[in-house]
Amino acid sequence: MSRYLVRSVEGNRQRLDGGAMFGNVPRPLWELWIEPDERHRIPLACRAFLIEDQLQGHRILLEAGIGVFFDPALRDRYGVAEPGHQLLASLERIGVAPESIDTVVLSHLHFDHTGGLLTPWRADRPHEPVFPEARLLVSQQAWERAHAPHLRDRASFAPEVLALLEQARSAGRLSLVAEQGEAAALLGDGFCFHLSHGHTPGLLLTELATERGSVVFCGDLIPGRPWIHLPVTMGYDRYPELLIDEKQRLLERCLERDTVLLLTHDAGCAACRVERDRRGRFTATGAIEELSALAL
Repeated sequence: MSRYLVRSVEGNRQRLDGGAMFGNVPRPLWELWIEPDERHRIPLACRAFLIEDQLQGHRILLEAGIGVFFDPALRDRYGVAEPGHQLLASLERIGVAPESIDTVVLSHLHFDHTGGLLTPWRADRPHEPVFPEARLLVSQQAWERAHAPHLRDRASFAPEVLALLEQARSAGRLSLVAEQGEAAALLGDGFCFHLSHGHTPGLLLTELATERGSVVFCGDLIPGRPWIHLPVTMGYDRYPELLIDEKQRLLERCLERDTVLLLTHDAGCAACRVERDRRGRFTATGAIEELSALAL
């Protein structure tokens, strides 16, 4: 019997400017990959992944998505169109109550990865946590960045989310990860972390490997299939050249181990593998639109 089951869990989607998402890639090229709307925005998933430990009975959620914590004006700006908290609806469809989530691993603290921790916006009611029993994991460096951001990325951190995280820390439900080797102790056998700093300092990527195979959550190091190609980076990345080097090391490791890549922002693909084409470029292969129950 496999110990772990891995599922993709769809959250609320967003739309962001295509030029910002593809950095220095010319528009005539990137719009062949993803078609923009009339406001030049491209559709992006904000997908989480649920890992169920069938031996210990634990439920681990990788990411929380963007949610619907923004007020209506900001939801329109960021193209969050679906009504209701889609991550919670997706969990409900597979019979998972939010109170049963033991751990939420946050790759970093940008709002499109953490907003789903909060209840939907209401003019007459403050936000509350939607995973009240869960321990929250984030890297020490990501925590420090969120509390002392640069002018260039200050808008990526939502005060509402940081307030919730401070409450979780006071309650002893927030763990700050300082070393990559802490994963097994925090999550269980087979887990490891990769720390990346090209997108934002302290990006925490989670890998799970067993005798049956391995998966790695790529976060914003590789948000979707087009970004597997090494030169493709986002305008949101803090250190693009460092990111390319980090991406290359991760993809070489994934290629050697036939690892499944878990993609948070790809609107049409939850997971894929990687291969090298005839020119030696990394490309996606075996796209999986929805990961229903991958046994590891």
